[in-house]
Amino acid sequence: MAAQLESEVDFQLHLDNFEGPFDLLLNLIGKHELDISQIALARVTDEFLKYVKQLDSRQEIESASEFLVVAATLLDMKIVSLLPQSQAVDSEDIAALEARDLLFARLLQYRAFKEISSWFSTSLELESVRVAREVRLEETYRNLRPELVWSTDLEQFSQLAQLAFVPKEIPVVGLTHLHAPKISIREQVGILVSKLRKTKRLSFRELIADSKDRGEFVARFLGVLELYRVGAISIEQAGPFSDFTVIWENS
Repeated sequence: MAAQLESEVDFQLHLDNFEGPFDLLLNLIGKHELDISQIALARVTDEFLKYVKQLDSRQEIESASEFLVVAATLLDMKIVSLLPQSQAVDSEDIAALEARDLLFARLLQYRAFKEISSWFSTSLELESVRVAREVRLEETYRNLRPELVWSTDLEQFSQLAQLAFVPKEIPVVGLTHLHAPKISIREQVGILVSKLRKTKRLSFRELIADSKDRGEFVARFLGVLELYRVGAISIEQAGPFSDFTVIWENS
């Protein structure tokens, strides 16, 4: 596997001033032993395209992606190296020099990733032939286990098995947390109509005198409002916040 990875990356170059693997070219440039400005990157690209044609589709995609990143870095480095050095240094030149340092860092990063991927490939290949040995628990640890004492006979074991298959009782869900049943406003309206038909005129206090709780009191008040809305009753009140009188209007 490691050999395959190496062959995918290290294609051979045949240039006027360099001949050898592509990785060696990167190594020499990184160590400043070879001037990037003297390298014909177009020739490097041509050599790579010839090399890619010999690979299968998967290798071609992986190698092309890797080469594009490195080639772009080399091109940027070459542009920076060709900048005039004799002119006065301005802000653009300083930025270009900083970019050059960044490009060298990218080249070193590429080398680091390549080496670590090679190490992983070698490690995986070595570990693939290793199998873990299965052994019994050591005597020291076996003695630490509690001794199992089984005193149940077959009949008792059968009873235990029957208990396991007995359906469990359905738990009773408590209802104490639930609110009381809703009070029907329609039902309270019926009570109001029955009272008013008999006497024709009652105060609100008289209408709610037999209310059992606050909920029924509220429902009966809403019933009064509903009867007033449909025109079945009229309301008289002596003053604000005073008791009011409900008068039945329907015959």
